[in-house]
Amino acid sequence: MNNRLTGLIAFLLIIIAVWLSFNFDQPNFEPNTNDSLTEFSTSRAFKHVEAIAKEPHYLGSPAHSKVRNYIVDELQNMGLEVQTQEGYNLNKNGVLAKPQNILSRIEGTGDGEALVLMTHYDSAMHSSYGASDAGSGVATILEGVRAFLEKGTTHKNDIILLFTDAEELGLNGAGLFIEDHSWAKDVQLALNFEARGSGGSPFMLLETNGKNARLIEAFQEAEVKYPVSNSLAYSIYKMLPNDTDLTILREQGDINGYNFAFIDDHFDYHTANDLPENLDKETLAHQGSYLMPLLNYFGNQGIKNLSSDRDLIYFSLPFGEFIKYPFNWIIPMLILAILIFIILIVYGFRRDRLNFMGILKGFIPLFLSLIISGLLVWGFWKFCLFIYPEYSEMEHGFTYNGYWYIAISIFLTLSVCFMIYHLLRKSLRTASVFIAPLILWLLICALVSVYLKGASYFIIPVYFGLIQLFIMIRQEKPNRIFMVLLSCPAIFILLPFIWSLPVALGLKMLFITAILVSLLFSLFLPLFGYFRRLKSFAVLCFLVFNVLIFVAHYYSDFSLERPKPNSLVYLQDLDENTSTWYSYDAMVDDWTAEYFGKEPVTSSHTESNFSSKYGSNFTFRTQAPSIDIPEPGIIIENMGIDSLNNAGYTLKIAPNREINRMEIYETKDVDFKKFKVNGLEADEVYLGENAFHMFKRRWRERLLTYYASNLDTLRIEFSIEKGDVPEFVLYESAYDLIGNKNLKVKERPDGMIPRPFVLNDATILKKTIRIKE
Repeated sequence: MNNRLTGLIAFLLIIIAVWLSFNFDQPNFEPNTNDSLTEFSTSRAFKHVEAIAKEPHYLGSPAHSKVRNYIVDELQNMGLEVQTQEGYNLNKNGVLAKPQNILSRIEGTGDGEALVLMTHYDSAMHSSYGASDAGSGVATILEGVRAFLEKGTTHKNDIILLFTDAEELGLNGAGLFIEDHSWAKDVQLALNFEARGSGGSPFMLLETNGKNARLIEAFQEAEVKYPVSNSLAYSIYKMLPNDTDLTILREQGDINGYNFAFIDDHFDYHTANDLPENLDKETLAHQGSYLMPLLNYFGNQGIKNLSSDRDLIYFSLPFGEFIKYPFNWIIPMLILAILIFIILIVYGFRRDRLNFMGILKGFIPLFLSLIISGLLVWGFWKFCLFIYPEYSEMEHGFTYNGYWYIAISIFLTLSVCFMIYHLLRKSLRTASVFIAPLILWLLICALVSVYLKGASYFIIPVYFGLIQLFIMIRQEKPNRIFMVLLSCPAIFILLPFIWSLPVALGLKMLFITAILVSLLFSLFLPLFGYFRRLKSFAVLCFLVFNVLIFVAHYYSDFSLERPKPNSLVYLQDLDENTSTWYSYDAMVDDWTAEYFGKEPVTSSHTESNFSSKYGSNFTFRTQAPSIDIPEPGIIIENMGIDSLNNAGYTLKIAPNREINRMEIYETKDVDFKKFKVNGLEADEVYLGENAFHMFKRRWRERLLTYYASNLDTLRIEFSIEKGDVPEFVLYESAYDLIGNKNLKVKERPDGMIPRPFVLNDATILKKTIRIKE
């Protein structure tokens, strides 16, 4: 077989490997009205999504109770007894809400140990329809439980269905369940269904206070057909501040569990574009493919002792393969790889296939490709932000054409790598060149074996690289097809991170994608090193890079399919007797220009960021008309001096209009001795002496965020050292800006949506509350 043909086959194999990575990790959706009643039907589940996501249904909205009633009705239609749980909950970040959880219990034949299937049914404030987040989770559980009950099989463990409320506000529904419901003590394991986008393969992440071995072994024994997970994500997840309902169960109830969440099409997350038509049905089918085998398995298996004293390395591959091995293999595998590497170097020198200068020169293209590609992609994205200022309007950092930019970064990096190795290849022998990447990869594996053990399976591509090095030492011209097959494991292991990292963390991480592509390229040197026309590949990749730029540019503008997020709020300062329009936007558009003009005035002072997820503050401001907004009733009662010489007060705030939230900020640094909100003790909630004061420092001056679902009075009881004079600033907000009769703000035109993750479309009253000694 001639070189050209083997080279062509090798490239086709690379393309096939990449294609397999993207296309064989989730089930296909095939609409079928004749689905068996005992099988999970994606079509039936999608009907639930359509019913749930007809309109935004955040806590306090008119549609919130409609969705709750819909879920209750569906459970009762299955013959289940349903109950709701309502009460105030104050979370560790100072968020107060009054969620209404929905619960049902399917009793088993055992002693009451329970598996909980959970998701949340509230949508994100203020404009999200919640089709994916988490209508998909509600639909998955409703359809999965229906099919499970239809089978009529007996099961040992009780099954609790928990649809939490106020998850989007601060995991308050989960907190209410674990703190106040009698069933919480029976829960031994939880399956939680979530979403941070509207498509892609749901990823499995563990929640455990122990180690993961028994959970991973049980997951594999359940024979899930399309597992997507790895221990690197698990290790990172454990180090980050987690924020799912399941985290509350783990932290406060020591309950193990599995999270299943998808993140593709992240631009739909928490927006008015989180609609049923944007939810990928393959993704919904994938959620069902997790639930059914796990429900059947854990319905009868022991779930009480799934905590473990050992961890496993694990990762998934296309076609449903799931690989695992113990953590205690990490160091032996690393040492063995290093020993084999040293032996191969000695062997290479003896056969005169390696030389010292060649090895040293091999570091030059390696580091040049890593540094240059990383800097180029970083600079390229900065340039894009400059010439496309509209990208800054995407609050979460992932644009509608974001996938094109990931591809652009990949091909720019490949062009750089091919060109650098072309320019320096004449003075290098291929076997010697491959030593530098192997040394770097062994160093990476040594570092992760200490600092990020979940990534230690990166040693596996290194072992295949060692096999390639042995072949290169033995043969003048190794078989290209065999070499590419030995390099393919690196594609299956690294490509998911190359593609998903910018989706999860925003396009600011594109330079990391470039570095990972360079590292992946280095493992293909046993193949590319034997091609004579590396320059041609560099030129081809650069041409693709340019074509992709034009495609990304074509999709850069906002449109009906890619609506522009924008923002407008009205703030009336009752202290200063002023009214102001504010916006968080980076640029005005036709809708906001009616208030700020074509050349808006930059906000000259910073109002509070209202707990914005990304810390966004107001950008534009202009004078607004003054309208009559009913002020809240505020009553301050002096409770006298206690035995510790602390002064006690009660502050009551009663809204006199339909509001959605209150935020209270402290303007003076006061040492609170006691702080109670609607009967909830802060010291008890935040666990531990001085925990409340630590909480205050973490959130700077913000004391409390209260999400109101009705006109309930907010009652705060606190005590301070005698002589302290606290002062609070109250922001009372209602999502009633659009359609407000006095302000006459027009509906957004087509092609625009409310900006997510910030307080938006709201009328805000600001008032200072002074406590007199």
